Amino acid sequence: MAPLSKAGTALAALRDDLAGDVFAPDDPGYDEARTVFNAMIDRRPAVIAQCESSADVVTAVRFARDLDLKIAVRGGGHSVAGMSLCDGGLVVDLRRMHEVTVHPAARAAHIEGGATMSHLDRACEPYALATTGGRASTTGVGGFVLGGGSGWLDRKFGLAVDNLLGVELVTADGELIHATEQDHPELFWGLHGGGGNFGIATSLTLRLHELPAMSIAFLLYLPEHGPEVVRTYRDVIEAGPVEASGGAIYLTGPPEEFVPPHLVGRLLAGALLTYAGPEEEMRKLAEPLLAIPHEVEMVTAIPYADLQCMIDDPPGMRNYWSAEYLTGAPDAFVDVFCARADSMPVPTGTQHVVWPQGGAIASGPADYPVAFRDAPWAVHPFGIWEAPEDDERVRQWVKDVRADVQPWSTGAVYLNFTGDEGGERVVAGLGAENMRRLGELKRRYDPDNVFRFNHNVRPL
Repeated sequence: MAPLSKAGTALAALRDDLAGDVFAPDDPGYDEARTVFNAMIDRRPAVIAQCESSADVVTAVRFARDLDLKIAVRGGGHSVAGMSLCDGGLVVDLRRMHEVTVHPAARAAHIEGGATMSHLDRACEPYALATTGGRASTTGVGGFVLGGGSGWLDRKFGLAVDNLLGVELVTADGELIHATEQDHPELFWGLHGGGGNFGIATSLTLRLHELPAMSIAFLLYLPEHGPEVVRTYRDVIEAGPVEASGGAIYLTGPPEEFVPPHLVGRLLAGALLTYAGPEEEMRKLAEPLLAIPHEVEMVTAIPYADLQCMIDDPPGMRNYWSAEYLTGAPDAFVDVFCARADSMPVPTGTQHVVWPQGGAIASGPADYPVAFRDAPWAVHPFGIWEAPEDDERVRQWVKDVRADVQPWSTGAVYLNFTGDEGGERVVAGLGAENMRRLGELKRRYDPDNVFRFNHNVRPL
């Protein structure tokens, strides 16, 4: 850390040089600027630089390097482990950089590094184009894509990272470079799953696909029907086309208009069948799920951008998540999965989810550092709650779900669904066979491990 006089002079210069705003701990607005969606995270950066351009990001990185400050990067701020913040360092906040430019003839979108899924989806909507996006509209595009990118459209269009065409990146030396298949190809490979290890993504270019119609069937059942629902959903997906996705779920009945009052606050089973196509095709596919006695039925065409908002997790709640990727979903697994719902913390926002992979995920490029690609199913215990006194109960339940499904686990994991679970899980996410190559890439672009607030790859 630099002497105080040097730090003060450098901070004053940063305020002058940055087009965006700069916050220090005594500044009005500082606490708001350091708040992220997960209420469990309470960190106090020395400086927050709210950048408005790639040039601002370069300036901020050079400022931090000159003062030997740690650097965290905030895009959507959706990291469950709070990797968007650090204590005593610099936060490069990209949220003001959220412009999306759609090139319909080229079937591509240029997306600034602070854009969220909502920015991307709404920009593409007028052209009936889309690409695989996160299942919450508030998720940041940059971290989502560079971490792999799983969503409702991945069985049809591949993982988000399979649609990555280029990245503009600010390196640890404060240099602005472009990575594509032709330029910095090895770095471009590492960005297909390696997350924020190699620099700050100030913009990305993604391939788009035609999506003229989207439809869903969302059904809620009494929990005693849960095993039949999960088995039926599994069978529908495994026999169905790649346009079908969604998930089977246990949840607390939400206080929504479509939920009868006597079910609000109670444990319910559910099925969400998403379909990248027209309602009439989806409705036929959903017939086996509709035949099971249910309490709530929502079967409709829906704009994709609206679907993306359906399960947004509200800000200000406490969050703890994890995931396991599975070799399959046989009946024995279904029984174990459904039995664990009995101990799910209710009433909370917690969700107990199993969803499909396969399709274009499995057939995508095999050499990227995306170890979970081959798993046909995934379990995602999604802990979300309000009261701090429930912290241990919810965290233990998430861990219990993981332990339950170990007999079917491939050992791989999608790191965007996990917090800080240690180095072994990072290897499980990126693939043991990729770690040396990634470590050498890290040594080339970030030998001092400046960008360490992520699922970290150490330089070799």
